[in-house]
Amino acid sequence: MKTKKNGNLIFVCAGAADVGEITDRAARQLTREGKASLSCLASVAARDADIMFNVDLAAQVLLIDGCPKACAQKAFALAGLKNTRHLELSQLGLLKGNSASTAENIQTVVNRASQMLAG
Repeated sequence: MKTKKNGNLIFVCAGAADVGEITDRAARQLTREGKASLSCLASVAARDADIMFNVDLAAQVLLIDGCPKACAQKAFALAGLKNTRHLELSQLGLLKGNSASTAENIQTVVNRASQMLAG
């Protein structure tokens, strides 16, 4: 089993809405930039032992939810995992059904997530 390079993990709810696409694309950009590693939210819900182990080892875990339903945050709570940071896109003015997956919107999420991982 591998541990993540820089110790930061990101889990996103990449649901079927526009904001889900934004969360996914932002997390992939953060991974390419080396700020964190994108991991599988479904594996948390399934209680996959390797993922749970990596979550426990992570320096920081950032959950990014596209909408106020906060599925990523709820999945972690149900799995008994704590010590996470949480970003929900409406906090940035990105609302479900009204937020195209543009480079500007993705960068807005990347910028805020980067701040959260740095502080």
